[in-house]
Amino acid sequence: MAKRADASSGTPATVALVRAGVAFTAHAYEHDPRAAAYGLEAAEKLGIDPDRVFKTLLANVDGALAVGIVPVARQLDLKALAQALGGKRAEMADPAVAERKTGYVVGGISPIGQKTALPTVLDESAILCETILVSGGRRGLDLELAPDDLLAVTAGRYAPIARGR
Repeated sequence: MAKRADASSGTPATVALVRAGVAFTAHAYEHDPRAAAYGLEAAEKLGIDPDRVFKTLLANVDGALAVGIVPVARQLDLKALAQALGGKRAEMADPAVAERKTGYVVGGISPIGQKTALPTVLDESAILCETILVSGGRRGLDLELAPDDLLAVTAGRYAPIARGR
């Protein structure tokens, strides 16, 4: 994979990856504002298996924000996320809080380059993939990178946090 740092992909996420020396590929696509599921839209428009495209979700775990990253066709298991972080209870974060804390808009929240570093958990299914795609920091931009590199740049960890299918 080659690094791409063209003008269309200049986001805090791509800047953080370049700074960290992490190899990635930027995948831009034409975002449809009417799309209900941003992650599934990305998988479809990029022609990539939805099991390799991951969505970034923010949750409150015992009152503190945390990031859960799961395949787009699955759901975040809030109880499993809390458990992975040593907490007891988790609930989805308010979208306005998520945007303020990450510096990104909903539908374009990247786990990389957030304004505030948050505890991050990547669903263990990512281990099976050579590369995965996550939001690049805006709607219509995904970044492809190795899951271990994603965890290195976010100081994250693997855990079984996805449910469904």
